[in-house]
Amino acid sequence: MNKGVEFKNISKRYGTDKAASLAVDSISFEIPKGSLTTILGPSGCGKTTTLRMIAGLESPTSGQIIMDGKDVTTLGPAERNVSMMFQSYALFPHMSVLDNVMYGLKMSGISKDEAQTKASDALKNVGLTGFNERLPSELSGGQQQRVALARALVLEPGVLLFDEPLSNLDARLRREMREEIRGLQQRLNLTVAYVTHDQSEALAVSDQIIVMDHGIIAQRGTPQDLYERPQSEFVAGFMGEAMLFPAEPTEGGQVKVGSMRITPRNAIPAGKIKVAVRPEAWHIEKSGVGMPAKLIKLAYLGNNYEYTFDTELGSIFVVSPDLTDVLQLGQVVHLQLAPHGVSVVVAN
Repeated sequence: MNKGVEFKNISKRYGTDKAASLAVDSISFEIPKGSLTTILGPSGCGKTTTLRMIAGLESPTSGQIIMDGKDVTTLGPAERNVSMMFQSYALFPHMSVLDNVMYGLKMSGISKDEAQTKASDALKNVGLTGFNERLPSELSGGQQQRVALARALVLEPGVLLFDEPLSNLDARLRREMREEIRGLQQRLNLTVAYVTHDQSEALAVSDQIIVMDHGIIAQRGTPQDLYERPQSEFVAGFMGEAMLFPAEPTEGGQVKVGSMRITPRNAIPAGKIKVAVRPEAWHIEKSGVGMPAKLIKLAYLGNNYEYTFDTELGSIFVVSPDLTDVLQLGQVVHLQLAPHGVSVVVAN
């Protein structure tokens, strides 16, 4: 059995009115043991409800939840081998760091000596050796995050759940902590379900990403799958920045976008289509063939330039890593598309 968590046709409706809309609508997925799956989507898409159903904090209206081969659909949180790390950390302010980490162990009946040993080991795992006697108020935000993580890990859960764990941290700490979480997950072979609305965070930490939209799964796959091969306009726009252009299929398996013809790497879906183009997928040519483009805006961001061009397709946003050969406003160049960062998707 290599499935840590399995959802089978799970639906969730709040209240008793059967006419009320479903918060989660017949979703099915698996989280393999020892992997990190991120549930990603905008506010109200059903991602937090899904996480709470894994935890046992919400009961599904229909469907079946399997954890480590056992049906846990009707079991409460205490009967599931899970730990949840909340956005607020939920540390006890009057307890020391060690006592915060020991709390769950003591509540489960483990002796004080054993609980202290396990808690000290957990703090060592997250890089907090020597912080045992400090209070949460004496710690930085990143250190508090590590205490909350140690408290979740010390219970040795079968599944570890994260609910927007990095949203209270600044950008530098977010990067450090996502690396910390990913490193721990891989080193300890943890099974993790991770909820966020941050696409870059999801791309950085995940083995699998599940993108939700209005209670359904819009697409799931590896980070590379979702970024490079989105299947719908929604996923293309949500998984990082992308511009979408009306397109139509032509002979030879090509797609026409304005005056350009491209050969997509993914299969062309039936029905109305668009081409999704990432900003880094445009190549700028000062001479040669391509779509004529006039530079109308530019911005220097330190590690790249952001350009906006006026073209036959309208305004096009381009990210260029070239920091030496910089374009000037009003300059006319030609744009060509690279093979990467270009996908044919189903139009909304």
